[in-house]
Amino acid sequence: MDGRGVPLSLVVTGANQHDVTQLDAVLQAIIVKRETPSIRRSKHLCADAGYRGRRALEIIESHDYIPHVVSRGKEADAKRRNPAKKARRWVVEVCHSWFNRFRKLLVRYEKLDRSFLALNHIAAAIIAFRKVPLTVNIIYG
Repeated sequence: MDGRGVPLSLVVTGANQHDVTQLDAVLQAIIVKRETPSIRRSKHLCADAGYRGRRALEIIESHDYIPHVVSRGKEADAKRRNPAKKARRWVVEVCHSWFNRFRKLLVRYEKLDRSFLALNHIAAAIIAFRKVPLTVNIIYG
């Protein structure tokens, strides 16, 4: 996800695989490639404590991201100090809820991985399209 919650890549796996095992595949599957930013604006990747392992941090850094892996305890302390500060993970959670609004994706009935992946790509395209600011009402012109 980018900072606004627009999905940048999708990888479909079984429910019995942990997210960390698919980190490299997700980062390689990013469709919108970004040119290398200047020193002042680096690429950042925010993750939860599940990505604290040495291998996960190596994968994040190998894709030229600066890892921001904060445990929930430290995040709660920062929230107590500054109540206006939001958690960085909330963007991902909101995007997951947007995917859950597509009821065909909520419970997987597709037998083929490619069918399920195609439906997820359609949902991601709709989510991204909803983030584009429009000056004209596309339904009524």
